[in-house]
Amino acid sequence: MLDGVLFFPVTPLTPTGEVDVDRLAQHVAKGVEAGPGGVFIGCGTGEFHALDPDEMRAVVRTAVDVVAGRVPVYAGAGGSLASAKAFARVAAESGADGLLLLPPYLVEMPQSGLVAYTREVSSVTDLPVVVYNRNNARFTEDSAIEVAQLPNVVGFKDGTGDFDQVGRIVRAVTDALAPTGKPFQFFNGLPTAEVSQQAYRALGVTLYSSATFAFAPDVSLAFYQALETGNEPLTAALLREFFHPLVRLRDKVPGYAVSLIKAGVTMEGLPAGPVRAPLIEASPEDVAELARILAAGRAVLADALVH
Repeated sequence: MLDGVLFFPVTPLTPTGEVDVDRLAQHVAKGVEAGPGGVFIGCGTGEFHALDPDEMRAVVRTAVDVVAGRVPVYAGAGGSLASAKAFARVAAESGADGLLLLPPYLVEMPQSGLVAYTREVSSVTDLPVVVYNRNNARFTEDSAIEVAQLPNVVGFKDGTGDFDQVGRIVRAVTDALAPTGKPFQFFNGLPTAEVSQQAYRALGVTLYSSATFAFAPDVSLAFYQALETGNEPLTAALLREFFHPLVRLRDKVPGYAVSLIKAGVTMEGLPAGPVRAPLIEASPEDVAELARILAAGRAVLADALVH
């Protein structure tokens, strides 16, 4: 079972656009040393959409080697059914501990089709699978129960922010699995999840993915601890000075949920390289604003230590 802050690394690229496994190894090593509860490699922040199977194999193997069993390593799979199966096999062959099943290719589908997609992908390996509820892959209570009962589906990650629906899914799945004793976890998967985590905690969803951890693990971990210990003044200060301004900056340009994180990794001293199309680079002005926001967040932490 996963616990703590979940680290979603970026995928560093060389200036000419190839995957930079040496930089990736440094990035993952730095993150793991900071103390996450798990590493989710080659997922949304890691530009899963832009990686081919050979690149994913290199990315997952690098992460697995660096992590060396200290925390679980989950790898992304998704897209077309054929691609999702291929990426699931690559993850298993490369030593991953689990899969994050991202949505299928953007087609409309009935709930039975979404369940069938999940069943087929999860069946090609024995790896634990966390399903991702977002975009076109939106589960109902009934379909969420059905996939939660698949042998190796162990988690449900929400990226919709539909608290009414999520609350009902959490209750329905928990009640359905209770007689079986099957362990199952729920995750907040909204971009910049810290901003919505107080609301998710009220629904019983305590785990969340932190893109901030990729470039500012100190801020990410401080926020997590503030939530866990009920330190409301620190939680409020970090939201006001760091996370809310970060969201406002992120929302300026589609894809900045990845581009800004990659810029932050570079800004913090590890060149992460460019993003791949259709994403675009963060502008110099926005990178400067990101630096200002990060400085404000760290000022909050410094003040908290003094007081």
